[in-house]
Amino acid sequence: MRDKTSLLAAASLIGTIIGAGVFGIPYIMAKSGVLFCLFYFLILGIIVLFLHSAFGEIVLRTNEKHRLIGYAEKYLGKKAKILITFSTIFGTIGALLAYIILGGDFLKIIFPAPFSTFQLSLLLWIILSFFVLLGIKSIAWTEVFLNIGFLVVIFLIFFFSFPKINPANFVLANKNYIFLPYGIILFSLVGWNAVPEIERILSKKGNLKKVIISSMVFVVGFYFLFGLIISGVTGQNTTEEAFQGLLPILGRKIMILGGLFGLFCVSTSFLILGNYLKNALIFDYHFPRFLAFFLACFSPLALFLTGIREFIWVIAFVGTFMGLIEGTVICLVYKNAKKLGERVPEYSLKIPKILLYLIPLIFIFGAISQIIYYFQ
Repeated sequence: MRDKTSLLAAASLIGTIIGAGVFGIPYIMAKSGVLFCLFYFLILGIIVLFLHSAFGEIVLRTNEKHRLIGYAEKYLGKKAKILITFSTIFGTIGALLAYIILGGDFLKIIFPAPFSTFQLSLLLWIILSFFVLLGIKSIAWTEVFLNIGFLVVIFLIFFFSFPKINPANFVLANKNYIFLPYGIILFSLVGWNAVPEIERILSKKGNLKKVIISSMVFVVGFYFLFGLIISGVTGQNTTEEAFQGLLPILGRKIMILGGLFGLFCVSTSFLILGNYLKNALIFDYHFPRFLAFFLACFSPLALFLTGIREFIWVIAFVGTFMGLIEGTVICLVYKNAKKLGERVPEYSLKIPKILLYLIPLIFIFGAISQIIYYFQ
């Protein structure tokens, strides 16, 4: 990809995909094992790659520019729009809840005393919600800076962790946790909401497919390496947010740096999603401004205060739900866009039609597996 816009588009997609989910990868690898995680990464990686590519083709086949909600309404009708709207609101609230939980964990690494993780999460929520109330016009430059900083810190953690890997810490396969990775890995791979944006960035629209493929390959490789190295160092002491278990091994200085960048990434993501949900309620559904803010910020807080504070459980549930609803809708929209699209796309996927029905079935079985695992 020599075209500069292709590099920028790939960086944007990678930055969108890599989020809170990355911190849960080492934990599930330590519990379920390397082989089960590899299986899920391969299967879900291929499925999510197809969904991103199919969404890209949908965008290229349509004259008007929409988000997934708009494409669902155009090709499937108003009922599909309502379903996707519900999924978007639910998924955003779930992600905000995950950021509240994760933010408290990162603050605990930085400030081990005198506050509890619960108190630190509440403090972070108060600060971030205040900025959502004020409204943030754009923090894109901050996001770019933090993504670069995050990758640098992760490289340093890789560098210092690699000599401390103990082969005895690796678990090949643990059947007791066979269903654990599904929702977390699915949550960590989803980034199709960025596809319409990166299509606009590209000067050569035909490069969209290459950008999606290269970005997904990078993300899957990065995730697997991250999980492998961290779990190889901390073994069964691997924590849900990955970093806490490294403290006794790598020392406070390097982990405080990791905690800081993790905190900044979580904070910017909270601000972006919080403002996105608030503005969607204001402009798309005509909610009063304060009520929109209240629903956007207090809904995840209410869930947090009711005792839903397990980071892994939250992202697994959100990933499973969003994958099932939005993945299925993308398949249906793609099927109709092939027939009703208004322009000839720069690329056209050649896949058997049965795949459009097989993917929703996989998501249904995946959802059932999560229900069995988490509620048994």
